[in-house]
Amino acid sequence: MKLFLLKRLATLLATLLGASLVVFLVLEILPGDAAQMMMGPDAAPEAVAALRTKLGLDRAPLERYLAWVGGMLTGELGTSHAYGTPVAGLIVERLALTVPLALMAMSMTVVLALSAGVYAASRHHRLGDVGVMGLTQVGIAIPNFWFAILLILLFAVNLRWFAAGGFPGWAEGAGPALKALVLPAVSLAVVQSAILARITRSAVLDVLREDFVRTARAKGLSRRAALWGHVLRNALIPVVTVMGLQFATLLAGTIVVESVFYLPGLGRLIFQSISNRDLIVVRNCVMLLAAMVVVVNFVVDLLYAVIDPRLSPADA
Repeated sequence: MKLFLLKRLATLLATLLGASLVVFLVLEILPGDAAQMMMGPDAAPEAVAALRTKLGLDRAPLERYLAWVGGMLTGELGTSHAYGTPVAGLIVERLALTVPLALMAMSMTVVLALSAGVYAASRHHRLGDVGVMGLTQVGIAIPNFWFAILLILLFAVNLRWFAAGGFPGWAEGAGPALKALVLPAVSLAVVQSAILARITRSAVLDVLREDFVRTARAKGLSRRAALWGHVLRNALIPVVTVMGLQFATLLAGTIVVESVFYLPGLGRLIFQSISNRDLIVVRNCVMLLAAMVVVVNFVVDLLYAVIDPRLSPADA
């Protein structure tokens, strides 16, 4: 087990290193001078040169990359040029909204997808199966930003049950804050739950054909107990894999939804920083999202052995 963990940790670190190189190089080769873009076309050359020195753009790329990586390891991410505040503080402030939003959306996704997938598999080729698969096909086809607008029109404009946008802050209490995240979470969860429901259905159908399921039923176990107690657990390997990828997708997908609902989260910070050419914020935010994806995949790998004891660490 220790060797398994060491291998996974080594892979994790190597992937993070590769991601940091890609993020740095992609932003490095962007056309244009960041200092000139920030100062404007009519800025004096002396002012542009001073800003280049302040941004560290006059140093060699390798030196800037090493300084950036060293800053991430120590928590010194630099200062935002658009906001004039430390980047670390900006990111932590925005994560306080984005992470609960992603967790709420993921919770909705899991509940809806597992329920719909198991229900459809238990009624294979019957009306319930056809209905669920039809709804999931519609859910996959709907863009989440368009569905978000429909939710605003129905629940905010017509019914007035929720606000059309904005976030009151956690200082106003958990109730108002969570209420402001309900519609964004639903708009994010619809597409993901549709995808996961179809995968759950396929995985459950494969397990239902196994001999141990027929044996359990022959011993008197009810169909419901067999489905939720035996079949679902053995079908979770592909489902958990997709869950991990979906959680990372939800974190990245908040860029659009947060803009629709005017939420001050990490996604909106990235969008605003791109518009302001605040590359230091963009670089750190993109690297954070990449790191979250890598860490989630690492956790999913560790969960395999917990979900299915038949998988030894050497096989995982």
